Amino acid sequence: MTSRIEDEDADTVVGGPSYPVKHRGLKKSDPIDESFDSSNSTPPRKGVSLHEFSKTADYALEERPFFVPVGKDGIIAALEKIDRQLRNSGRTGLLSNKVPVSWTGREVAPGFLGLIKHGGLPKILTKPGRYPGSPLRNWWAREWCGTKGLSDTAIQFQGLTVVQVSQNQAAVISDPQNRIFVVKNSGFAAYAIDGTYDVLAIVDQTHLSNTVKDPVTGATLGSIAEIKMRSRIASGKEQEYVVALFLNIPANNCAILQRGDDLELLPAGQHYITNPNVALRGLFTLGENQLEMPTKDIFTRDQVPVGLRIYLKWQLMEPLKLTTHGYNTPYDALRDKTQSILTQIVAHLDCGSMVKQRSLGPDNLEDGTDPSSAFLDALRTRAMDEMHEAALEYGIVLKDLAVIDRQFKGEIASTMDKLTTRALQAQVEAANVDRENSNKVKQEEGALAVARIKAQSRNTQADSEAYSVIAAAKAQAERTKIEALAEAEAIRLTAEADAQAISIRAAADAKVTDDFARGMEMRRVEVTRVQAFGDKTIFVPTDGTGVQMGNAMAVGMAAGIGSGLQGGA
Repeated sequence: MTSRIEDEDADTVVGGPSYPVKHRGLKKSDPIDESFDSSNSTPPRKGVSLHEFSKTADYALEERPFFVPVGKDGIIAALEKIDRQLRNSGRTGLLSNKVPVSWTGREVAPGFLGLIKHGGLPKILTKPGRYPGSPLRNWWAREWCGTKGLSDTAIQFQGLTVVQVSQNQAAVISDPQNRIFVVKNSGFAAYAIDGTYDVLAIVDQTHLSNTVKDPVTGATLGSIAEIKMRSRIASGKEQEYVVALFLNIPANNCAILQRGDDLELLPAGQHYITNPNVALRGLFTLGENQLEMPTKDIFTRDQVPVGLRIYLKWQLMEPLKLTTHGYNTPYDALRDKTQSILTQIVAHLDCGSMVKQRSLGPDNLEDGTDPSSAFLDALRTRAMDEMHEAALEYGIVLKDLAVIDRQFKGEIASTMDKLTTRALQAQVEAANVDRENSNKVKQEEGALAVARIKAQSRNTQADSEAYSVIAAAKAQAERTKIEALAEAEAIRLTAEADAQAISIRAAADAKVTDDFARGMEMRRVEVTRVQAFGDKTIFVPTDGTGVQMGNAMAVGMAAGIGSGLQGGA
C-alpha cells in the first residue's frame, strides 16, 4: 500500500499548466524574497513550491492489459487490436465472426456496433448489414443485446468499456484496481479481465456545478466540481468518496494547492486533481478590491471610546505569501494590521481633535495653522506607510486607506448627539428661512414677470386692433372706389347702349318712306304712351301757338317781379 501511494505522489496530481510566481508590480523598497529566479536552478524557499508536484502524466503511458487508446483510426481499429491481444493470449476474441447479409436478420446500421452476449462474454459486430437469426445462423448460447453508436461518449458492455470525449468534456474513470484517471479530448477502449473500468462521470469543464465566491467582497473566484465514487466497505454498506476535483478558474484569478507543507499556484484555466494527498487551499482574485469595514472600539488619549469606519482598496499580487502566513483571504490579513495601526494613531489624539476632524485621509489635511496639525499629518503618513509595508509581507499592495466616519461611545456620544442635533436644528431652521425668503423673492419675480407679460400682451393686442381698423378702412375705401368705378362704367355702357339703340331705331324709322307705315307707327306710339300713363291723362303739346303764349307770359311776369325788387331797394 505504501509503494502505491509513493507512486501516486510522483505521478498524476494536477491536470493543467502551472507557473512560478514572479514578484512584479511592487516597490523596490518592499521586503521581497528574491532567492528564487526562474532563469536559474536555485530552489525557492522552503514551504513555497512552484513545480514540485503539479505534473500531469498521460494515462495512456501506463501499461494496462487489453487497454488501447483511441487514435485517428477510430474505435473499430482499437477493438480489433484488443481482439488480437485476447487471441494471442489464448482467450476468446472480442469480435464476432458472423458475416452480414442483405436479405434478413437483425440490422446493424453504419456508424453502430452490434452487441451479442455469448456465454457471459461480449461479442461485437462491427460490419454494417443484417445478421440472420436461428436456424439460419448459429445462435446457441448467444443473446442479441442491441446496438450502440460509434460516437457515443461511453459504452459499457460485459466488461468492455469504450470512452470518447470532446474538447470540452472530461471523463473520470476508475480502473479495475480502483485507481482514478481522467480522459480529456481523446478516448480509449478497454476489456477488463479482472474487475471493471467504471465511468464515474462525464464533466463539462467550463460549466462546473459549484460557484466559489469571495465571502468578503462577493467576487466570483471560480467554480469547482467534486466527483465521487461509491464503494462497498466491510460492513456491506456503500459510501461515497471524493476521487477527483475539477476547477474552472476565470482570467486574472488563481488557485493555491497544498500537499503537506508545500504550496503551488495554479493559473486561470481548467484543472483537475486526482491525488488524495493534494488539497485545494483556496481560490483568489488578482484584481483590485475595495471594502468599507468597521473597527472595534478604540480609546483616544483622553479615554473616550470611538468606533471608526474605514475604506480599504487593495490588490493581491502574491497569493503564495498570503497562504504561507495562514490567511484565507486578503481581508483577514489586512483587518488585524489595520486595527493595530489605527489603535496606535487614535491613542495619540484627543477627543477635541477627533470631533474637529470627522475623517482622516490623504485628501483631508490641515492648513498648518493648528499646532497639532503637523503631528496629525505625520500620523496619517506613517499609518499609510506602515500599512503598505505590512501588506507587502502578505503579498498585498495597499492602494488606499481612509477613515471615512467615526462614532463616539458612552456619555460623550450622547452629549455630542445633543450638540449635533442642536446644530442640525439650527442649520435646518436657517435653511428653512433661506428657503422661505427665496420662495418669496421667486413669487415676486414671478408676479413681475406675469405683469410684464400681460402688458406686452395688451400692447400687442392694441397694435393688432389698430392694424385691423386701418386695414378695414383701407379695404372699405378700396371697395367704395371699386364700386363707384364699376357703377360709372355701367352707366356709361348703358348710355352708350341706349344711344346706339335710339340711333338704330331712328335710322330704321328714317328708312320707312311709306305714309301708311308712318301713320301706323305713330298710332302704335300713341297706344304705348296711353298704356304707360293711363287713359285719363291729358297730353299738352310742347310746340305751336299755345306754347309760345305761355312762354311770353312767363317772361313778362319775371320782368315785373324784377322791377318791383329794384324799386324796393
